Amino acid sequence: MTEMSTVEEYKQIVTPYLTKWYVVTTFLVVLWYAISAYNTSRIKKKLGCEEPKRYLKSSFSFIWFARIMLRYKKEGRLPEFVGNIFKEMDSDTFWVKIFYLPVFCTKNHENIKVLLATQFNDFALGYRHAHFKPMLGDGIFTLDGEGWKNSRAMLRPQFVREQIAHTQSLESHLQIFAKHIEASKGSTINIQDLFFKFTVDTATEFLFGESVNSLCDESIGLAPPNDFDGRAGFADAFNLSQSYLASRSYVQVLYFLIDNKEFRGSIKRVHKFADYYVRKALSYSDEELEKLSASGYIFLYELVKQTRNRKILQDQLLNILVAGRDTTAGLLSFTFFELARNPEVFEKLKSEVYKHFGDNENPRLGSITFESMKKCEYLKWVLNEILRLYPSVPQNFRVATKNTTLPRGGGADGQSPMYIPKGSTIAYSVYFTHRNPEIYGKDAEEFRPERWANLKNLGWAYLPFNGGPRICLGQQFALTEASYVVIRLLQMFPHLESRDDTYPPKVSFQLTMCHQEGVYVSMRK
Repeated sequence: MTEMSTVEEYKQIVTPYLTKWYVVTTFLVVLWYAISAYNTSRIKKKLGCEEPKRYLKSSFSFIWFARIMLRYKKEGRLPEFVGNIFKEMDSDTFWVKIFYLPVFCTKNHENIKVLLATQFNDFALGYRHAHFKPMLGDGIFTLDGEGWKNSRAMLRPQFVREQIAHTQSLESHLQIFAKHIEASKGSTINIQDLFFKFTVDTATEFLFGESVNSLCDESIGLAPPNDFDGRAGFADAFNLSQSYLASRSYVQVLYFLIDNKEFRGSIKRVHKFADYYVRKALSYSDEELEKLSASGYIFLYELVKQTRNRKILQDQLLNILVAGRDTTAGLLSFTFFELARNPEVFEKLKSEVYKHFGDNENPRLGSITFESMKKCEYLKWVLNEILRLYPSVPQNFRVATKNTTLPRGGGADGQSPMYIPKGSTIAYSVYFTHRNPEIYGKDAEEFRPERWANLKNLGWAYLPFNGGPRICLGQQFALTEASYVVIRLLQMFPHLESRDDTYPPKVSFQLTMCHQEGVYVSMRK
């Protein structure tokens, strides 16, 4: 058999297959990948991009990765899990692959600046709407583009200075809070549980015009004055729903796997709770709303003046309730956790409070104003340090809307730009950014408010309330409430002891961060 005849035989065998759809499809896919790889390589070279370090070489290893990550999250040890990866990679940026999609993880503040500000339009929330929609719907935290702009325009006027400076409404709830501490008679209490009840009570009064009064219970002989169908079990359902939503965000494109009867049931209870207030507000005429608003500012009533769409009202209220309750409760819980462990800081802060506002024997409540609290330097240092170590939103995500770059993370030293393909997820963790020893010193893991005497112009290395166009609208609201509560509790209860030996604490990474197992202290007059 000649060489020519052998070639002819092969041609006769192969030729019929060249027109088969699966052969053509395979060829086109291979060609597309080849062209894409060439174009990507050309762009990387042009922009000076280098490859970042990769964690897990197999794309399918992410299934194992996700399972381990969710287990650590459930145990309150997620910072330990992520921190160990950063140490193992010896870099502040690395990437993993979820099947076909790259996920870049970074704690570099230059990358965060690009994500949130200088290249804001290159990134979007990506899958967040799908992750959070079951509970939060179409609100300011779930929307992008025009929807987000409209939400922000609707909500911004509700956080003007006159509203955030209104501290008088907190006092009545704080007096009920104090009854729980007095009832403990110096024994151990879970003060985080009380703070979450306190902030949901103050948030519902500010947002809905009627507090849920969750602090009122049999233990202090007070019955809630406004019991209604949907009130009971709301707090537990709200917490459970957020736990599921957070897990959905951590597994990104696999979010649909986290969906069960318990999750749907908790969301149904949350929506029933919100619907009670929305229906009540919508029952008022415009004239009645004006009369009700005259006696005090009510968030929901102001929104109803802009729209009477039930879904819009419910979605925006739940979005703001997550921020209004959880961020402040977490901030206060971590504050008293650290104050109880650091008596010298507690005494120093107490001295400043007494100097400006008096002690329990002679409290000068009228002097506790938005302006006067801003002048309490050591109080600001304490709250700054708490938000540094325990940022309210410790981790967040963005998705690239186009082929783009980030300035750090590429190359062996991580100092070169890196290429970010369209559709890639970027997870950024301010929890670890805030603990960078190059910025905050060798003791960056320690609680030391005095470091703020010399920390200036931190820029994007300190982001307790996010940054850029999506910076938190309610940041001053949260700081004002937290400052007032700290001042009043130090006045009323000058003795504080820690009853918790666990350090560092196990933390719950939900939509916001709090202690996994509560904050146990003793407080007395």
